[in-house]
Amino acid sequence: MGNGDTRVRGLAARAGGWSARHRWAAVGIWVLFVVLAMGLGSAAGRVDVNESDQLKGETHTAAKIIDDAGIKQPASETVLIQAKDGTTKATDAAFRAAVTDVVKAVRATGRVTNVTSPYDTKTISRDGHSALVQFDMRGDADTAKDRVEPVLKAVAGVQKDHGALRIEEIGGASMQKQYADAFGDDFQQAEYSAVPVALGILLIAFGALVAALLPVALAITAIMATMGLMGIVSHLQPMSDTANSVMLLVGMAVGVDYCLFYLRREREERAAGRDAGTALRIAAATSGRAIIVSGVTVCVAMAGMLFTGLAEFEAMGLASLMVVAVAMVGSVTVLPALLSLLGERVEKGRIPFLRRRTRGNGESRFWTAVLRGVLARPVVSVVVAVGALLAVASPALGMKTSQLTLDQEFGDSLPIVQTYNRLNDAFPGGSEPAQVVVRAKDIGSPEVRQALADFKERAISSGASRGPVDVRVHAAQNVALVSVPLVGGSDSDRATRSLEKLRDEVRPATLGKVDGVQAPITGQVAGSHDFNDQLVGSVVPVFAFVVVFAFLLMLLSFRSLTVAITSILLNLLSVGAAYGILVAVFQHGWGASLVGAEGVGAIVTWLPLFLFVILFGLSMDYHVFVVSRIREARMRGRGTRDAIQHGVVTTAGVVTSAAVIMVAVFAIFGTLSMQSMKQMGVGLAAAVLIDATVIRGVLLPAVMALLGERNWYLPKWLHRLPDLTHDESPEAVAAPPAPREDERLRV
Repeated sequence: MGNGDTRVRGLAARAGGWSARHRWAAVGIWVLFVVLAMGLGSAAGRVDVNESDQLKGETHTAAKIIDDAGIKQPASETVLIQAKDGTTKATDAAFRAAVTDVVKAVRATGRVTNVTSPYDTKTISRDGHSALVQFDMRGDADTAKDRVEPVLKAVAGVQKDHGALRIEEIGGASMQKQYADAFGDDFQQAEYSAVPVALGILLIAFGALVAALLPVALAITAIMATMGLMGIVSHLQPMSDTANSVMLLVGMAVGVDYCLFYLRREREERAAGRDAGTALRIAAATSGRAIIVSGVTVCVAMAGMLFTGLAEFEAMGLASLMVVAVAMVGSVTVLPALLSLLGERVEKGRIPFLRRRTRGNGESRFWTAVLRGVLARPVVSVVVAVGALLAVASPALGMKTSQLTLDQEFGDSLPIVQTYNRLNDAFPGGSEPAQVVVRAKDIGSPEVRQALADFKERAISSGASRGPVDVRVHAAQNVALVSVPLVGGSDSDRATRSLEKLRDEVRPATLGKVDGVQAPITGQVAGSHDFNDQLVGSVVPVFAFVVVFAFLLMLLSFRSLTVAITSILLNLLSVGAAYGILVAVFQHGWGASLVGAEGVGAIVTWLPLFLFVILFGLSMDYHVFVVSRIREARMRGRGTRDAIQHGVVTTAGVVTSAAVIMVAVFAIFGTLSMQSMKQMGVGLAAAVLIDATVIRGVLLPAVMALLGERNWYLPKWLHRLPDLTHDESPEAVAAPPAPREDERLRV
């Protein structure tokens, strides 16, 4: 049978075949889709997650009371005036003059209201060396960061006139501004770095400029289309900057990987003597199918985040799901069309000293040597690999999660962090006070007024706060807002204990005794505490959903109970090792200086569950690709061990290239200033590296070698399951191969 007679079938093969025959139509449809998605998304605008909708529990109840009452809380700002030498006191003339100048300067901007002097509000530190001028920004609090610049400049001007004092501004608007600027710079750095890094690695992998550009171009267009779709979808499910950042990271990684799988198989078939059309059909039926199986698995895993009930998680999950789906569709449609259009021109821009990469049978000499040892001693290989991964995973048993404070998130990279720390030292909890939202039938009744007074007194006497406790009454709405600085300040553990004391002791003994009074406690510390509780409650359903659906997809894709079970176990081992590395570096500080993470002491609350979902999906890229190649070799008549070796060594090059790209892209996020992004990047990079080397190169072949023909075991009662196995015949086989002795292929 000649090349042209090679028969392929299946969804991926049909999609690739249609695209190759209608190549201009396929490319045109893709370009039109990207342009329309971007245009419609831009026209629709993006709706971001509302802070009040992020959580359930007390935090949500408090936000709903405020919203229902129509109370628009302004963005509050504070100017810290402090003696640099530790001798000047707030009662000194120079200090009083500075306070007066600050009050005049901020009022003169016309951007503020409710300016108060520390001499009126008694906001002077216990040691007498620090004082606070407080005021509110005019207008909507959500956009205050866009209007705070003139106020910051006015305060900086006063600082120049009073060199003996430290005069610094901090508050909701100023922190949001610096946070947004830092996040934007980080995101831009990642965006500008990811593309050239991926392109450089692809140049090495393919040795040709055109071949290297194809995956990058497709990944970028998939990301652009998804950005547009995010704008449209955000009107149903609000999005966020974090979701955008995660989408970029996942989109670049999987977009390049999927194209890499496809392109390498097409080149390999041409190197083996196939004509261009046949090579493309085989690539569509083999790598194309692996891409669809992998993409669907990743999408299902990402969908797990929709079960958390957390708006930020739902945004990240939906954004990631969309970019994976778009990249998957593009890889099996527009890529075959482009390859058909380019033909031999895909080799244009050859790099001479990398020419050898397109020759030979595609087998890796390094992995051939490794596999020889692994298959010779599979038991030893399994024991050593599992033991090493369990040792790496062991620190995860003591994982501590926390919403990172400003100083934990940015360290000393932002000037406002130092102001934040100085404010907390002088006024513990003053930068992030708890807020009690009190609603009553009659907020002015004697019982409620007395309960508020008792709450103020008991909050301080209980040790939960050192004051001052501020009460603002909105009589028309029958609502009072009580601000309580928490003892502990930036120490999240101590601040959480203070919060619990307010909720469990102070509130029941005061406000809780008045009938009809609601008094949910919110604020930064409360939000972090409630977020953590809600996240913990969602772990089991999310884990169950992802594991069960991944198991079913593997079972249907390979019609093997053994492959499905081993896939889940190997993925769990890989995730556990990533957790262990995260805890060791960011919590215990082992090697933290290498990634600029000293002093964090905790893992950001949302990361463990996020990593589990992302890694469980992404690891299927390699697993499906490798196991598909092993099964393909076995169906061609190779013995089990021979098929394992052939499948691993022939995919080693593409898996290594794909892993290097993923590790490089994720590592870029590990260099950013935000600790949450740094932790995400390091965790993902470490997991992918472990997955592509120890798991796929050692543990998977060793386990499959030990299982032998049991790898393809499927109980008779499961034979009625839909058959989604390798549904192509990439090589002509005159007759089914006779089973070797003691071997029976059950597929």
